[in-house]
Formats: sequence, structure tokens, C-alpha cells
Amino acid sequence: MSGSARGREGIEEKKKQPKGQRLRALLPDLVALVRPRKGTLAAGFALMAVGRAAGLVLPASTKVLIDDVVGKSRADLLLPLLAAVGVATLVQAGTSFTLTQVLSKGAQRLIAELRMKLQAHVARLPVAYFDGQKTGNLVSRVMNDVEGIRNLVGTGIVEMLGGLVTASLALAYMLTLSPLLTGLTALFLAFFGVGLLAAFGVLRPVFRERSKIYGEVSGRLTETFAGIRVVKGYHGEKREEQVFAEGISRILENVLKTITGMSTLSVASTALLGGVGIVVMWVGTRQILAGSLTVGGLFTYTVLLGFLIAPVFQIVGIGTQLTEALAGLERTKEILSETPEDVDPRRTVALPPIAGEVVFEDVRFSYAQGKEVLHGVSFRAGPGTVTALVGPSGSGKSTIIGLVAAFQSPSSGRVTVDGVDLSTARLDSFRSQLGVVLQESFLFDGTIRENVSFSRPAASEAEVVAACRIARVDEFAEEFEKGYETVVGERGVRLSGGQRQRVSIARALLADPRILILDEATSSLDSESEVLIQQGLAELLKGRTTFVIAHRLSTIRRADQILVVEGGLVVERGHHDELMAAGGRYAEMVTRQAGIGTELFGTEGEDVEREATGDPEEPRRGDRLGPLSMLGSAGR
Repeated sequence: MSGSARGREGIEEKKKQPKGQRLRALLPDLVALVRPRKGTLAAGFALMAVGRAAGLVLPASTKVLIDDVVGKSRADLLLPLLAAVGVATLVQAGTSFTLTQVLSKGAQRLIAELRMKLQAHVARLPVAYFDGQKTGNLVSRVMNDVEGIRNLVGTGIVEMLGGLVTASLALAYMLTLSPLLTGLTALFLAFFGVGLLAAFGVLRPVFRERSKIYGEVSGRLTETFAGIRVVKGYHGEKREEQVFAEGISRILENVLKTITGMSTLSVASTALLGGVGIVVMWVGTRQILAGSLTVGGLFTYTVLLGFLIAPVFQIVGIGTQLTEALAGLERTKEILSETPEDVDPRRTVALPPIAGEVVFEDVRFSYAQGKEVLHGVSFRAGPGTVTALVGPSGSGKSTIIGLVAAFQSPSSGRVTVDGVDLSTARLDSFRSQLGVVLQESFLFDGTIRENVSFSRPAASEAEVVAACRIARVDEFAEEFEKGYETVVGERGVRLSGGQRQRVSIARALLADPRILILDEATSSLDSESEVLIQQGLAELLKGRTTFVIAHRLSTIRRADQILVVEGGLVVERGHHDELMAAGGRYAEMVTRQAGIGTELFGTEGEDVEREATGDPEEPRRGDRLGPLSMLGSAGR
């Protein structure tokens, strides 16, 4: 079982854990986030404490104002009292501004760091991980899940703790005014606190589910836009509209749940405030009549009561943000718990410049436990030779190529490069000597130059242009107004299939790999384009160990060896002529493909048949299917 699969099983087990246990499991991650920023947080707490203390000067001054300045006509106390309130206000404003600057900016830096960390980690995960994920979902997790985490080290948690500090200071002063009133108020708050904790325990899974739904909907939306030509080609706009509407409905349902929860908390908070207010009015009035509390004291107590109750309302709002942040942290931790492919402790061998000998020794491979797809595959591909893989879909050709590229490692057996077990090789030292030209030419939304130089960013201008000329990229690039600086669009949508493929070939040429993989590299080319890049392909193949997945058998008849793969086994191997003479599975496939060509395309199909069987009676017209027919000379 792959590391990625084991990681997903571990994640599913964690989801089944009790909420409290899962929350405790996040504590090390919270500590890891806070530790590098403990100085900033300490400064934030200090600023917050000073600001909150200054904020209590105004309500506390009301007792002196009412009982002394007004009640006892102490006009001499008015100016000092006003000065104290003014200074306290300035202190409160200054600390509030500084606190926001220090913590908010620090939190934004944290988000940026986490996004970069996530992107770097995800990019190093095995190919198998991406096979089981939607691109939009991954993008959502990198960009959105970390957004709420800022509240864990930003103003959110400090404001909440600040509210608690304010409440504690107010509570201490209220005790001096009326211990009885304060005891009754604390009892109300204790009951409310227990309910608040229970409510957040219910809301956290809802927030977590919201992030998951957002990811799924974003993933489908990304697919829809990326495949818009297929959608329109099959008039599927209405179906995609329905799928998206269902996703949005799920998001809406989730949001409504949280709104209901928040509304309930709001109602409870309002009821708490009303209940405490009634008790204070009743008991406070009786204490004034009994002479144990002054009018100014009750007025001050009532104002301080607001400072005591306000954090409860604040906790409802900030607590929701923290709950959402914890859900995002949990999902972020899931991704970071996946094992990158380049941290395998076995991969310690740094490969020097290789000759390119690839050997499979009784290789078996399974994507999932108990479902083996390769059953003891063995062969040798010598340096500078061309090995073609043919066979029906699902036979194991792509899996063999994936093992050559070290996208996977064998379940048993070995794949060696120049005698070194590939599962022990450092990936950076191997893949820097690997080139890939896939059936679907993927281009980034950048310029032609940027796409070609992606394989070797440090290449000189002359080297990039030389690669483009060999691959015949110059023939269309130089016709554009901006030449090689022309932006190709997302996935190269502004170029034709043949043009995209030529850019891919130029990219592989610039990389100058020792091992080259061609996955039906000319499938996107029309007949004219195929002829134009014959020389480029021949140049690309010279001196490199090349593996070709071929569906059109006429294109690989001069390969050094042809492997016929069926059911995860190499059932035949040899040169084209040898396999045709043997009259086995390969000969049957060639004959059937040539027959289909004749039936569908008439005389052009006859050309297909002549190419496939090597009949020299007539020259091939336009060399329609022959750009890889030079593989033999290139490989030798």
C-alpha cells in the first residue's frame, strides 16, 4: 500500500475520534504556530492589558462623579477626573491602533507563510495523491482553509482574551461594590459558559463540513471551466448548471445551520443580559434602600456590568471565528500529514550523469492492496535505444512508464537505472535527467518562451531559440506579433494541438534528458505538422534511452524493441519484423489496425497497411503516420 493511501486511512481514523480527542491532537500544531510568534503575541497581550485597563477608567470615574463631585459638591475633583479620563482615552486609542498593526499584519504574514508551505508540500506529494483529488479542491484547501487560522495568532484570540481580562478587572471592582450582586451575576455567567462550550462543540463540525463542500464545489467549477469546449460541444450547460446549483444548495444549507446556531447563541446572550439586569435592579435597589450601596455605586456597577457581559457577546462572535480556524487547521494538518515522495528514507543515492540503461527485474505493482496490475515484468532497455510499449488500454503500459519516471515504486522486484535501484535514488538527481512528452501537451498560462524554458529556467536565449527551431516552434511563433513573448492562455488554449505539441517537444529538447518518455507524442499533430517535426523528433531521440507508448502501430516499427503488454504481462517482445514473422498477438494487432484503416479511410488505409507491414511497393503519401518511423536510426 502506498504512503498516500496509508495517510488517507489515518485521516479517516482521526475523523472517527471523539471531538475532544481530535481537539487535543491539534494542540501541538497550535503550539507550533504560536512558538515563533510568542514575542509578537506577548507584546499584543501587554498592549491589550494596558488598553483594557485604560478603558475601565471612564466607567469607574462615574462613581466619583456622582457621589463626590455632584453628591458632595467637590468641584475641585472635576478637572483631575476629566484629565484622568482624557489620558486613559488616549492610551486606549494608542494601544488599540498599535495592537491592530502588530497582530493583524503578523497574522497576514502567517497566512502567506502557510500558503507557501502548503503549496510546496502538495507539489511534492506522489502522483497517486493527485489522482484521487480534484484540482479545485486542492486549490481551495491551499487558499481558503488557512484564511481563518489568522484568528489563532491575530487579533481574534487576543481580543477574546482581552475581553476576559476586562471582565476579570470589572468583576474584581464589582466585588468591592456589592459581593451579593457579583455572586449572583457570576452564577448566571457560569451556566451560560457551559452552554456556550456545548454550542461550539456542535458548530465546529459544521464549519469543517463547509470547507469540504467549498472544496468540492470549487473543484467541479474548475473542471467545468477547464472543459468548457466539451460542455458546449455536448450542450451540457444545463447539466453543469444543475450540478453547481446542487453544490451551492449544500453550502447554503450548511450556512443556514451556522446562522441558526449563532442566532440561538445571540438569543441566549440577550436573555442573559436581561436576566442579569433584572436581578441587579432588584437587589441593587433593595441595597440602596438598606443603605449598603450608594446611588453612584449602583450606577457604576451597572456600567461595569456591561463590561462584564460584553465579552460574552464577543466570545460568541470570536469563538465562532476560532471554531472555523480550528476546522481549517485540522484540514490543513491532513494535507501536511501526507508524506512527500522525496522524503522516503530509502532515497539517499545521488545519481551522477547516467548512460540510461533501464532494467526491470520481476517487477510487480499494485495501486491498491490485493489488486496487482503488473505481474512480474522483466526487460532491459539499453542506453540510447528505443523501447515501444503496445497493447490494449488498461494493459499496464502507463504503469510501466510511471515506474520508469519514478512516479511509483514497485511492490516487489526492482527497476534499476545504470545498476542503481530507482527506489533508492534521490528524485532530484534522477528527474533532472528525465524528459517527458505526453499525449496531452500541458502548457502554463505564460509565454511561449516561458513554457519552453520551464524544463531548464537557466537556459540561455540562444539555447531556447535553438530548441524551438529544431522542434519547428519558430515557424508559427515568429508569425505572432509578440513572437516568443506571445501568451498561450490557460493550458495553451490559444495554440492548436499541433503547436502545443511542438512546444512540448522543444521543452523536452531544452532539458537534454538522458531518459525520454513519449506518450503518443504525435497524436495531436495533423499530417503536415507530423512531417514538419520529423527532424526535431529524430534530434530529440539521438543518444537517449527512449520509451514510447504507441497506439498507432505504424509509428514504432523501427524501434529497437517492441514490448506487447497484456494483463500486466509482457507477452511478446522483439523487433517489428520478428514479431510479424512470429504471427502472434502483435501481428494480429497490426493486421486488425490496418484493416480498420482500410475500411474507414479507403486508399489512405492502404497506406496505413503498407506502413504497418513494411511493404515498400509504394512510397507513403506525405509520410502521414511516420514521424516516429525514424526511431530506429535515432535509437541506434
